[in-house]
Amino acid sequence: MAGSSNLVDSGRISTAFGIKGWLKIQSFTEPADNLFSYSPWWIKTAHGVKAVEVDEFKPHGKGYVAHLKGVDDRDLAASYTGVTIAIERDALPELDDGEYYWHQLQGLAVFSEFDGQRVRLGAVKRLLETGANDVLVVQADDQSIDKRERLIPYVPDDYVLNVDLETGEMTVYWDPEF
Repeated sequence: MAGSSNLVDSGRISTAFGIKGWLKIQSFTEPADNLFSYSPWWIKTAHGVKAVEVDEFKPHGKGYVAHLKGVDDRDLAASYTGVTIAIERDALPELDDGEYYWHQLQGLAVFSEFDGQRVRLGAVKRLLETGANDVLVVQADDQSIDKRERLIPYVPDDYVLNVDLETGEMTVYWDPEF
């Protein structure tokens, strides 16, 4: 299974913005501004993980800019460049049955049931957002039928037949030749 940490990566600080300590923020949440409804943010720096509090934010271009409490100059803000923003798993809202957060799917073993056969394709490495539907990136592992990476549309009932978080397995309807 994917990591058992209580933190979920939910965004990234890309760079400093302006001279008063503001930061450009890339959100991984949907919708993107949901990131700002969580407090504290846990930032993963080279020196460990620490809690920070956002005291102001606003849309900027295709993303957001935010100000962290106590970060009031560009030099200090620049020290956060490239840092991952995480939130506490317990702070995430409960989803309806059959809905999953991406972090829950990452690491699941993927088995294909196709033409009466069940074979292991690998494990979910990550997901891609394509617009039409999300796509599973399934990476081969030492138990898979071959060493190929596969891109499988995340379309429940069509391609994704079952997700079992308890066993850490996902069953898909996918031709192993693809």
